[in-house]
Amino acid sequence: MGKSLYCLKAKELKEVRRNLQVVFQDCYSAVNPRLTIGEIIAEPIRNYERLSSVQVKKKVQELLEIVGLCQEDIHKYPYQFSGGQLQRINIARAIALKPKLIILDEAVSALDVLVQVQILNLLAQLKEEFQLSYLFISHDLQAVNYIADRLAVMYKGEVVEWLEDMEQLERLKHPVSKKLLSSVLPTYPGIL
Repeated sequence: MGKSLYCLKAKELKEVRRNLQVVFQDCYSAVNPRLTIGEIIAEPIRNYERLSSVQVKKKVQELLEIVGLCQEDIHKYPYQFSGGQLQRINIARAIALKPKLIILDEAVSALDVLVQVQILNLLAQLKEEFQLSYLFISHDLQAVNYIADRLAVMYKGEVVEWLEDMEQLERLKHPVSKKLLSSVLPTYPGIL
């Protein structure tokens, strides 16, 4: 901890890449459109594990099922999937090596509300099942509250407020925190 990734030697960087994965907001640009879904998910497995082609294929099919897709999807291309399905594919790729940390950078914000809920449920399930740690970056405090154990509010690249208990959201004091809180829509909006 406290060591710059830019200063790591090749061997150290390779280990960091194995244990640190990222799921980005734009699920379309996070995949190579020329590769099949099977090739996309298999890439980290081939780079880090010594498995036969048959073993890699089996592992990719298992990962597809874990994220709620079909084994047959292995031969399809990114353009054949919706945004929510592509985000599931990106999540499958991220969990393929059982990393220590997955950074989720606005991973649900580009999805419609129903799909957001489905992806958040999937992330919560995977977090528990695989004992994953997430760094969940979002402006959506409802999503953060659902998935996170702790909260750090950042402003201009610095942490301005920290909560150890997500049930203490109403105690946030910083102006940026208050703006985030005020942007949360009520569950049952009143009639205007």
